Amino acid sequence: MARIAIPAGEGGDAVQLWTLRPEMGSAINRLVDAAYNKSILPVRVREAARMRIAQLNECPVCLTFRAASVKEQGVEEDFYAHVADHATSPQYSEQERLAIAYAERFAVDHLAIDDAFFVELRSAFTDPEILDLTI
Repeated sequence: MARIAIPAGEGGDAVQLWTLRPEMGSAINRLVDAAYNKSILPVRVREAARMRIAQLNECPVCLTFRAASVKEQGVEEDFYAHVADHATSPQYSEQERLAIAYAERFAVDHLAIDDAFFVELRSAFTDPEILDLTI
């Protein structure tokens, strides 16, 4: 349940939230468009990281949001159900596991994003991909 009053309307909470601050909403919409439509990362990699952040933040809007473009690319509900168990779940690629681990460290222990972890990241991602993942 959202802690602020989000107006009802088309697109649900994730869209209607920004009607409270349309001046910021337009900038957020451009960022979201870039993240979803101009990313150089595979959709599953982005979604894995996004979902881990949503879980750690316990954001009800983010936890339930599923972009149509992501669904169209074949990401199904089972994918989201195991993100927290990424280390032991066989359904994630090495890039997806690292993206989840990066998101987790970013959210709860940024100092653990050290040189050794960057060596791991660079084993699966280029620097432009790491920047894309960070955004």
